[in-house]
Amino acid sequence: MPSTSRYLEAPLRLRALVRARESSLVLLAALIGVMGGLGVAAMSGAVSFLHAALFGLPLGARLSAQPRLDPATALLVPSLGGLAIGLAFLVLLRWRPAREVDPIEANALHGGRMSFRGSVIVALQTVWSSGVGASVGLEAGYTQLSSGLAASVGRAFHLRRADQRIMVGCGAAAAIAGAFGAPLAGAFYAFELVIGGYTPAALTPVGVAAVLGFVVARVFAPFSIGIVSGQIGEVATQDLVIAGLLGTVAALFGIALMRSVALWEKILNRRWLWPPLRPMLGGLIVGLFALATPQVMSSGHGALHLAGLDEMSLRMIALVFVLKTLASIASLGSGFRGGLFFASLLLGALGGRLFAAGLAVLFPGAVLDPNVYSIIGMGALSASIIGGPLTMSFIALETTGNLWLATAVLVAIIISAQLTREIFGYSFATWRFHLRGETIRSAADVGWIRDLTVGSMMRGDVPTVFAGMALGEFRTKFPLGSRTQVVAVDADGRYAGMTLVTEAHAEETTAAQVRDILHCQSAMLLPRMNIQEAVAAFDKAEAESLAVVDSVEDRRVVGLLTEAYALRRYSEESEQRRREALGEL
Repeated sequence: MPSTSRYLEAPLRLRALVRARESSLVLLAALIGVMGGLGVAAMSGAVSFLHAALFGLPLGARLSAQPRLDPATALLVPSLGGLAIGLAFLVLLRWRPAREVDPIEANALHGGRMSFRGSVIVALQTVWSSGVGASVGLEAGYTQLSSGLAASVGRAFHLRRADQRIMVGCGAAAAIAGAFGAPLAGAFYAFELVIGGYTPAALTPVGVAAVLGFVVARVFAPFSIGIVSGQIGEVATQDLVIAGLLGTVAALFGIALMRSVALWEKILNRRWLWPPLRPMLGGLIVGLFALATPQVMSSGHGALHLAGLDEMSLRMIALVFVLKTLASIASLGSGFRGGLFFASLLLGALGGRLFAAGLAVLFPGAVLDPNVYSIIGMGALSASIIGGPLTMSFIALETTGNLWLATAVLVAIIISAQLTREIFGYSFATWRFHLRGETIRSAADVGWIRDLTVGSMMRGDVPTVFAGMALGEFRTKFPLGSRTQVVAVDADGRYAGMTLVTEAHAEETTAAQVRDILHCQSAMLLPRMNIQEAVAAFDKAEAESLAVVDSVEDRRVVGLLTEAYALRRYSEESEQRRREALGEL
């Protein structure tokens, strides 16, 4: 029988084979790794082409590595590019009013389901934003496209929820590994930020995808897309202590930067400015900063060649640090598409260098290698803004190959990440979710909790009684042992409260009517409530059973749910997800 699905589907026998064997998932992960690497190479090439076409650069030249730009070009390209993307957003809102889901949100709430068409749109918007010089990172587009492809592959094979989430993680791993030339960092990016934890079942597919993403991007990318470090000196014991201090400073700065993006967005949303003009304004601000130094533009790949920082004066480093910070806030807060990953790496490297220079002034006898603190600052600030402590540690290790330096970076990262969690509680991605009203703090799978609703658990055959019924009549109708509780309604059939059968039969009861012994008169459940909301309602009402009504306004009784059954269903579903994650099912 032909399939009626609007999505592409693999043949039935092939789907059955993939679902039956873990090794088949590894083959899918390899395919995803190749596609992810090609996606990184294609997007990087597209941005390079836009830079060549719009800014008059040689093909493959880094925009953020240019010593200067033509003033008119620096002002007009990002401004008009911002207007173009603003107008495109208006068109897209009519065509696709729903917001696109990113890999973290997909795995946290939707079981790894993403729109491929939406992912392509986000990737194109990111390419355009970076191509016109906006200070945004390409990593958001890389992971969106690669994970969107992975989600489509998983959907074509009808994968189980846990396997589908792993495939989305494989896509992100391939993208990050290819983007930074760091397969270990790519794999742990998937574990920490996209899958929400490490499991043995995910190790092989994620690792294979990360390695192949790295290899393919390295072979097909039109130019180097990794991080180039300078000569690293010896890391002394004192550097481990100072790294902790740098981690503290990085956490505070990272929190301020994330809040500033949201504040700028809020300011623009409150003003009379027409929405398409907001990214135009952001592009104009970036263009003005680029007149001082083009290193503030685009993702910052060119400026992130740390070996070149040795040739920059401290004054120039400070200028780039301040202007890149403001340019990132202006770009992301005004509506350009992209992320803060690349910007956080560059700002961390610049900030670490400034930090070392400042300590050298305060303590003239201290011998501090600026390149060491560039790497430490890079990891510490990225851990604060992006999250993923081990991801950032592996980026440092794979960039430098220095294990002792990676230890110092890990010290700074641990302190930075912990302080950010304690003081702020969010990474940049989860902070954006919070501003939209979502409560997720990571990619841990909580979507099934939202799917486990009161409507799916309640009993629908619920007898009701009139609240004005005489208590003697109630005792006759509901003798002891027949039921524990009965739902009472008023004359209009609206929910009035719960009646305990044992209380109605108690000898000391002096009530004349059912309404005189009602409980939980204002406590009720709605069919759309999820299991967490239902359990919270039980706790608040201190009740074992609650009535389910159609709405707060109409209060028509549609069912009954007991706390014991709700908790049992939660336990069963939780155990099933645990076993799926461990590969036991």
